Amino acid sequence: MKIKEFLKEHQISVGDNAALLLEKLGLLDGKLLTFLESKVGEAAKMSKSKGNVVDPEEAVKRYGADTVRLYVLFAAPPEQDFEWTEEGIQGAYRFLNRYWQTAQRLIPLIKGLSWSREELRKVSGKARELRREAHRALKEYLEDFRRWQFNTAVAEVMKLLNALQRFEPKTEEERKVAGETLELLTLMLSPITPHVAEEVWEQMGKEGFVSVTPLPEPDEEALKEEEVELVVQVNGKVRDRIRLPADAGQEEAERAALASEKVKKFLEGKEVKKVIFVKGKLINFVVG
Repeated sequence: MKIKEFLKEHQISVGDNAALLLEKLGLLDGKLLTFLESKVGEAAKMSKSKGNVVDPEEAVKRYGADTVRLYVLFAAPPEQDFEWTEEGIQGAYRFLNRYWQTAQRLIPLIKGLSWSREELRKVSGKARELRREAHRALKEYLEDFRRWQFNTAVAEVMKLLNALQRFEPKTEEERKVAGETLELLTLMLSPITPHVAEEVWEQMGKEGFVSVTPLPEPDEEALKEEEVELVVQVNGKVRDRIRLPADAGQEEAERAALASEKVKKFLEGKEVKKVIFVKGKLINFVVG
């Protein structure tokens, strides 16, 4: 039996034992303990008797209230317990730093700009992709909040920040999309990390407080895809994947699929008896 399996079976955590041993030897180190926990056991369960309870005031002093709020909401669904880890709280702290740095990079580019949904619906290319990601994240976030699934709502915010961080606006059109995305991201963060969100909101030149600004509903037009990936099958087996306009019909899909070299070799010398087409998803050639 592996050490990790033994510890789990007997409900013993590395934190319960290794921490005590390392402390007595004068070798207690957070990084070492985290390493041991990740390799051979589970993190120590909090207990007053073990003296390993985290003081929220100390955590707030070290990382800030926003970081602690973010970590607690992201660590697990509200109905479940979770184990406090130094690695987890540091991850939340790094995320907020990335959000702040991204905001500082973009604010000089977007401050003073104004935009409307009607105007932004006309953007194309990478700007359109970012806009679709922003409104997809907003839609999922709102649904998660309505179900009290705060951890998955935070996950959507994190994915959106990653997309915005990679985006480098060059044209005015792209700067406006970046502005809308940062605005939505800040509104989504407001209930979770109110202090940093309020500061960014003010720096963006927005009127009023972000905490009392309602979140908009997702723009359904932004969620529409220009292209979709169509799975091409022959007798139910995937033979290729092709890109087509989202509104492509069966005729267009057949022409594109039959032009694929990967598909052609499975159709040579065979009769197509039936074509099954599911718009935007797949086309299947039944041959005999």
